[in-house]
Amino acid sequence: MKISAPCVVALSWRLEDAQSQLIDELAEPLEFFYGGHDLFAKVEEALLDQEAGHQASLALEPEHAFGDYDSSLVCFEARNLFPEGVEAGMQFEGLPPGAATEDMPEGIYTVTDVYPEHVVLDGNHPLAGIGLRMHLKVLDVRAATEAEIEAGSLGEAVFSLLGGAPADEPLH
Repeated sequence: MKISAPCVVALSWRLEDAQSQLIDELAEPLEFFYGGHDLFAKVEEALLDQEAGHQASLALEPEHAFGDYDSSLVCFEARNLFPEGVEAGMQFEGLPPGAATEDMPEGIYTVTDVYPEHVVLDGNHPLAGIGLRMHLKVLDVRAATEAEIEAGSLGEAVFSLLGGAPADEPLH
């Protein structure tokens, strides 16, 4: 079966940064809805009309992946708004109650630094602003079920596995 919307593709991949440093490897195949919200548009473009066994290497610039880094999504909040054990790398959905920063969008914020008086939060996807190299292989293609077509997805967006949604599926 050739890949065309809507269908389900089983993929494996190796995701690297522009310096060929490994970011993620999906060795066991995982299914994704093609023609919905599961894959970046550039990945879907590369898969169109392909079949099981197809391999591709793609260069994804930030605007085609997790977007450019937005420094306006970084804020400083009072340390006393956070639990005692807060540490860099923790993630919170939305800003904490009592946050002083105004006009910050809803989303997932990552703690980047913890100081005695404040905590630094970053609302960017961890891979925002990074050029990516994706080496993928199509392992299977099947027709999508009616429920999958209606949902436009098989569940979570593919790149939520890497810490967030694709740029065309913003967290905020």
